[in-house]
Amino acid sequence: MTTKDLVLSALFTAIIVVLGLIPPVTLGFIPVPITAQSMGVMLAGCIIGARRGALAYVLLVVLVAIGLPVMSGGRGGLGVLMGPTAGYILGWIIGTFVTGLIAERLVRENQSAARQVAGFLAASLIGGVVVVYAIGIPWVSFAAGTPLDKVLLGSLAFIPGDILKAAIASLAARAVMVGYPLLPQRA
Repeated sequence: MTTKDLVLSALFTAIIVVLGLIPPVTLGFIPVPITAQSMGVMLAGCIIGARRGALAYVLLVVLVAIGLPVMSGGRGGLGVLMGPTAGYILGWIIGTFVTGLIAERLVRENQSAARQVAGFLAASLIGGVVVVYAIGIPWVSFAAGTPLDKVLLGSLAFIPGDILKAAIASLAARAVMVGYPLLPQRA
């Protein structure tokens, strides 16, 4: 890892913290709120790549672990990392890595704009939604003592918002790719 890699990871950690300033939307039927921080998975993976993006979320988890209120709703501390949302938080790290890996494989500078956006969208949906849900949903079931099928059903409420987040992240990643050519290659 170079100094540039560390700086980009830290920058994206700051962006993820800022996304946490947007108030969460709490649903009464599942103990996990709707937050903008989950869009950071898609943004970080698509824009700065697998390793740097995952490091951004590792840094976020370190900040949470030491008690800083950097999670959506001003939450922080080890309790957040052990509660119902802990699976999603771990899923964010792995999901960012997968998002970045897919984006690195699918998106090239010499492709058409539509193809680039489609590649970023596929990466965002697979890494930022499928992978994060695959880790987060079983943990919610375990931590909350709720049957898995009920958690799966409750999680359907998040799908429309996550698709919208993936679309926004895809367009943002494409804009950064075109508008900021000095950004080092995703790695």
